[in-house]
Amino acid sequence: MDTLLNVRAFLATVRAGNFSRAARELSTVPSVVSKRVAQLEWELGAPLFERNSRRVTLTEAGQRFHPRAGRLLAQFDELAASLHEADASGLAGLVRIKAPTSITVAFLAQMLGEFQAAHPHITLDVLLADRPLNPLEEGVDIVVAGREDSYEGVIDVPLAPLRQIVCAAPTYLARRGAPAHPAELAQHDCLVFSPVGPAWQFESEHGMIEVEVQPRLTANDNHVVLASARAGNGIALLPSYVARSAVDFGLLVPVLSAFALRPRRLKAMVPAHRAEVPRVQAVLAWLRERLGETPSWDR
Repeated sequence: MDTLLNVRAFLATVRAGNFSRAARELSTVPSVVSKRVAQLEWELGAPLFERNSRRVTLTEAGQRFHPRAGRLLAQFDELAASLHEADASGLAGLVRIKAPTSITVAFLAQMLGEFQAAHPHITLDVLLADRPLNPLEEGVDIVVAGREDSYEGVIDVPLAPLRQIVCAAPTYLARRGAPAHPAELAQHDCLVFSPVGPAWQFESEHGMIEVEVQPRLTANDNHVVLASARAGNGIALLPSYVARSAVDFGLLVPVLSAFALRPRRLKAMVPAHRAEVPRVQAVLAWLRERLGETPSWDR
């Protein structure tokens, strides 16, 4: 099993970018990770990394080996899981999931908890992350995302519509006025969720309108943007699942309602070689059913 441990160390180092962070991920020390990678390189007869004092980068051989190593380890984990006791549905084993913080805390966490209650022999490994992620590189089964990133060898599975709201606090609108057209956002303070960026896209009868807003705040968590908007600091573009409660209580007011925002969908990104794994399919089906075409936060 040393070779499998060495492959795990290699894949963790690719994800982390250096031996120290890979060691933290694997709950060991950097010297052990470095030794395992060196042993793997000796077994393969080729260097997999170029090393410097701060970071490692894949060699040409490492780039060729990386995707195959990920598939090899996934196949072994699947075989090992198939030997475990299954529940009444025949499902057992580990499903690794990465998802955005805000929607997971607000909604997905409960859905996943209910899924595990229904499938007691399935183990979930859930990591929250608010940046674009390639599930092949991250070594996970499912990446939940609200952006349009796509990757080779990865299947996109639609989960639910993702409605957005442009809104601001009454205090801000009283002080600065409400924009009547998306182009007027250039004269306003705007609060930007960094993974989406400052290019806000609207639809009109004359076609797509894209406005490059000037951020007064940039944050990688929507709840930071929400708090700043409620404090009257500017106009925010927020998912409805984040803004809905504040809008219902009058703490935020929608603006530019005559201009539809470009449609987005919450989706799951799944490595193609994992898409047919029954327990992965079960998680996806569970999320699709409970989210639906009209998610609970939009009802």
